[in-house]
Amino acid sequence: MTSKLDQLRAMTTVVADTGDIEAVARLKPVDCTTNPTIVLKALGTPMFADAIKEAVAWGKKHGGTPDAIAAAVADRLAISVGAALSGLVPGRVSTEVDADLSFNTEASIAKARAIIAAYKERGIERDRILIKLASTWEGIRAAEVLQKEGIDCNLTLLFSKAQAIACADAKVFLISPFVGRILDWYKKSTGKEFTPEEDPGVISVREIYNYYKANDIKTIVMGASFRSAGEIEALAGCDRLTISPALLDELSKDEGKLERKLSPENKTSVAKIAVDEKTFRWMMNEDAMATEKLAEGIRAFAKDLVALRTMVGKELQLAAA
Repeated sequence: MTSKLDQLRAMTTVVADTGDIEAVARLKPVDCTTNPTIVLKALGTPMFADAIKEAVAWGKKHGGTPDAIAAAVADRLAISVGAALSGLVPGRVSTEVDADLSFNTEASIAKARAIIAAYKERGIERDRILIKLASTWEGIRAAEVLQKEGIDCNLTLLFSKAQAIACADAKVFLISPFVGRILDWYKKSTGKEFTPEEDPGVISVREIYNYYKANDIKTIVMGASFRSAGEIEALAGCDRLTISPALLDELSKDEGKLERKLSPENKTSVAKIAVDEKTFRWMMNEDAMATEKLAEGIRAFAKDLVALRTMVGKELQLAAA
């Protein structure tokens, strides 16, 4: 009997949610996703010691305030992590626009273009990269512009159908609905436990997937933020799933039968919904979970971005001593 991971790969594109080079080499996912938390963790490993030295030396040659230099070096290191991952996977690597730009469309566009240019300097073309943006109204508008320029985007921190519909209307390449974080909110607010079939995060992704397939929307649905292998199994057949190394390992050791849960052929008819800015903001306002988890996620990524820049600042000070 083949493992559940191999069975999953036969029906879903498997993506690794990690910056762990050894895990990626061992588990062989098609794509990799990163964020400030993952980049910070990767840079804490010996594997990136030389990259830190190189980036610090590069930063010392550039003028500007200490904060500006630290930010530039942090950006360079994020690209270093992404470049290392791109050498291990045949598909795409997602690299995130700064969380503190989540409500600034023009700044997000400029940052995305800079990320693509930085990868190109290392010989990595845009068709190997996905630009990650928070699924705010401003982030979705930035993605709309970038998609027209041929820069594919991954809209992250997605918790609601309103966000998913707005992303589809913007012709976003891929969305990352967060399964586990939705479950976290409902467990905390209700005090209940949920089976995978009852899981509000699983149900949310299934509804979005069905909406897209029923309306012939080409945007890829990539479930993310899993708390258990059960959640993953409940979404078997989804376009893509981005999974942590621990859960990939668990699935690779399980030789039970994996049943396909999602398929384009099993879609049910659902009317298309028009979502302009007013409708989007009202739908988000009425969805306490989505509003709270989006804000919380942006704050968390921004905090890790500050931690990354602080780490870089210390390295720059040591190099100058």
